[in-house]
Amino acid sequence: MEIFTVIWNHYLYIPLFNLLIWLYTNYASYNLGVAIIILTIMLRIALLPFTILDEIGKITGKDIDSEIAELEQDFSKDPVKKKIAIRQLLKKNRIRPWAKAMVLGIQALTLVLLYKVFIGGINTEEKLHLLYSVRSRPDFINTKFLWFDIAQRNLIIPALTVGIYIFIQTLFKQFKQKNKLTKKEQAYALFFPAAIFLILYILPAAKSLFVLTSLVFSSIISMITILIKISLNKPKKT
Repeated sequence: MEIFTVIWNHYLYIPLFNLLIWLYTNYASYNLGVAIIILTIMLRIALLPFTILDEIGKITGKDIDSEIAELEQDFSKDPVKKKIAIRQLLKKNRIRPWAKAMVLGIQALTLVLLYKVFIGGINTEEKLHLLYSVRSRPDFINTKFLWFDIAQRNLIIPALTVGIYIFIQTLFKQFKQKNKLTKKEQAYALFFPAAIFLILYILPAAKSLFVLTSLVFSSIISMITILIKISLNKPKKT
C-alpha cells in the first residue's frame, strides 16, 4: 500500500500539479481554465496513436453488431468459445477495443488527479509547497474562467455544455442505427447524460472543462474519420 502511495504522489499527482501550474504561468496568461484546456489537448495529442488505432477500425471495418449478436446466440452455452470467436471477428476487422480502453482509462486517471488538485483548495500552502524548486511559484492562482470559478461547483456549465453535448452525441449515434431504438437504448440516451451531469455537478467546474475539451477533440477526430470513410467509399470514375 505504501508503494502505491509513493507512485501515486511522486509519479502522478505531483508531476501533474507542477505541469498544470507551469502551463498556468507560462502559456495560459495566468488563467487556470486556459491551462486545463491546454493540458487536455496535450494529453489527447499524446494519446493520438491509440486514438488512431481505434479510428482505423471504424474506417476499414464494417458494421459488425449483427455478426456479434449471431456469435453470442450461437455460442450462448459456451462463453469461452464465444469470447474467442468475437476476438477473432474484431481482429479480422482491425477493431482494437483495448486502444479505446487505453484512451478512456488514462483520461479517467487524469480526471481523478485533477480532482485531488482542486480538493481542499488549490491556493493552500499544502498544495503550493508541492511545486518544484526550479519552478517560479505564483503568489496566488487565479481560478476565474469566463464568468465562473472553476474551483467551485457550477450548474450552468455541466448542463449547457457537457450534459447537452453528450445527450446530442448519444442520440446521433443511435439514430444512425437502421433498427428502431429499443426501450433500453432510449433509457440509455436519457439517463447516461443525466448521470454525467450529476457527477460533474457535484465536482468542481474544472472537471466539466476537462471533459468538454476532450469531447470536442474526439468530435474533430470523428469528423475526420467520417470524411476519410466517405472518400474511400466513393465509386471511382471510369
